[in-house]
Amino acid sequence: MKPKPPALQSILLVDDDHSNNFLNKIFINQLNLDVTVDIALNGEEALAHISDKVTTPCLVILDLQMPVMDGWEFLEAFHQSVPKKIKDLITIVVISVSGEKADVSKARKNPYVKHFIQKPVSDLKFRRLIQKYF
Repeated sequence: MKPKPPALQSILLVDDDHSNNFLNKIFINQLNLDVTVDIALNGEEALAHISDKVTTPCLVILDLQMPVMDGWEFLEAFHQSVPKKIKDLITIVVISVSGEKADVSKARKNPYVKHFIQKPVSDLKFRRLIQKYF
């Protein structure tokens, strides 16, 4: 019997684009979920958020192209520094404007990435994503 996925309690949006974060938060709110939505503007902030152990996000929506620490660097640091018991609680979804086959393939081959979505994201894409994993 397949184990039941965890309840979705918190989402971390990791994107340096304030407009994307604003819109994605609206899309999530339109789904009438009882979730906390936090924002990190780069991978470094996202790792700090995950490491603070106050609220481990259930779902991380990760952009690839960001300053300071991009999505690929975040995934490597996540692999190296986050304990397995925490990693197991987090579903990572990559979002990117890039539809390049190399990026899609690299994301899908990463053991921590569950899904790849090409921007722009919509409320329908979020609904399908949440139905699939939670």
